This record gives sequence, structure tokens and C-alpha cells, in this order.
Amino acid sequence: MNALSRLLHRWKYGQEIVVVSGLPRSGTSMMMKMLDAGGVPIMTDGLRTADEDNPRGYFEVERVKDLEKETDKGWLREARGKGLKVISFLLKELPEDCAYRVVFMRRDLVEVVTSQNKMLDHRGEENPIRDEKAIELYRKHLISTRVFTGMSPRFDVLEVVYRDVLDDPERLARQVNAFLGGRLDVKRMAEAVDPGLYRNRSDNL
Repeated sequence: MNALSRLLHRWKYGQEIVVVSGLPRSGTSMMMKMLDAGGVPIMTDGLRTADEDNPRGYFEVERVKDLEKETDKGWLREARGKGLKVISFLLKELPEDCAYRVVFMRRDLVEVVTSQNKMLDHRGEENPIRDEKAIELYRKHLISTRVFTGMSPRFDVLEVVYRDVLDDPERLARQVNAFLGGRLDVKRMAEAVDPGLYRNRSDNL
């Protein structure tokens, strides 16, 4: 979708919703923390509190998880100009009467699955899908999501690699700041990143 189509869509539907998206355990909560520190108003209900898997919190709105079932999504207009976390599987459920600037987190899929397995283990649950199958499904999903968002005028997407944020948080903070209009506090965004939370590196597995 060309830049003019996206510009016309934003002009028609007003201020964009800043969406942080990606697979579960891909760094979306970390990015939400960065945006919060940088000055983006964050939309969260506080229902899901910090735990050992996300010691700095989840920054979520539980209602987002029901987007696929909801017929009236008008409440999302309240998120215009704010940051909202939406996992990649639900991007297609976002209504067309809003514009979205999406910071899409990418992470090594082995690390994603390992982190998900550890979270399930903490809950006393098992992953019903073999790791190799999960990785293949995720790979196909990410390709289709990139195609879908690229063809829709309501999405403008910046892909951010999880490991790059931890390796050079200030550089990535500048990149995200530029994507979102250049008004954020880059220093505070970078300071919000805790490299010590990187516990599932693929090179340590």
C-alpha cells in the first residue's frame, strides 16, 4: 500500500493508535515500558500484574483479547494517541475506522518458544504443540501478517528486533522515536530497557 493511501486514511480517521505487536514473548511488554517512559500515554487496565515472567508488568488491556468475538469495537477510539498492546494474531481484528502506527517486535523463534514453554511450566501447564511445529506455524503467521499489514492503508509498521533493543537500546529508542513523530524522551526510553531480563538467548540454548 502506497504512502498516499496511508496518509489519506490517517487524515480521514484522525490521530493514530500506537500499537505494540508481535508474538507472545517477543518483547512487547518491554517496548510498552519504553513508550511509557518516553512519554506515550499507555492504555492499560492493570488487571494482569507483574510476575516472574514479566517482572516489570504486562501493560495490557484484557478486553483486547476478545477482539475476535466483539461486534462493537468503538471503544478502541479511546486509544487514539495512546499506546496499546495487541498480539500479532489479533491485528486483523482491529477496526478499519482507525489508523494504526505499529511497532512490531521480532524475536528469534527458538527464543520465543523457549520463553513460552517456561511460562507454561511456571503455570503447571504443558505446550500441546511440539517446538518444531510451533516454530513453523509462527514463521508462516509472521509472513502472512507482514503481507496483510503491508496491503492495508490503516497500518504503518516499524519492525524492531528484540535483541537489537537489548544490544543498543538508545539507537533503537531513537529509531522508534522517529517513527512516532520525534517527540519522545529517548534517554528515558533507553533507560527503561533491562538487559538482565534477556534469559532465553538462542545462543545459550
